Amino acid sequence: MSGTAAPIRIGELAELTGTTPRTIRYYEEIGLLGCASDRQQGKHRCYTEADVARVREVVRLRDLLGLTLEQLSQLVEAEAARAEIRREFRTTEDPSRQRSLLEQALRHIETQLALVRGRRDDLQALERELADKEQTVRAKLAALGF
Repeated sequence: MSGTAAPIRIGELAELTGTTPRTIRYYEEIGLLGCASDRQQGKHRCYTEADVARVREVVRLRDLLGLTLEQLSQLVEAEAARAEIRREFRTTEDPSRQRSLLEQALRHIETQLALVRGRRDDLQALERELADKEQTVRAKLAALGF
């Protein structure tokens, strides 16, 4: 594909990402997706392929991890910051600046890992609870001779 891609309207973005226009507007309001403030009064919302990728990632993380919108926002912000760090890292040859950038990236990754590990721990606790209940029910069935 050459040149600039055609702008994507809100309905198309919703369709491409399996969401609704209302969800897209809400993601804008809470800062998960930019664009709303860039739009002139009375003009249609227009998006880019980068916005499609961002919404898809938000939806994937929401569905996969079951995070709150605040936690999703933290994950997405950390990912955006890491992308900026990668861009700057590729353009600098100063070892001390590279070290600083890598340390910043590490802090963002640690934030993301903490959120993911927290969810994992919650899921493991739920799994243990359900396994205990299963064992209790099986023991009661066995006591009844079944």
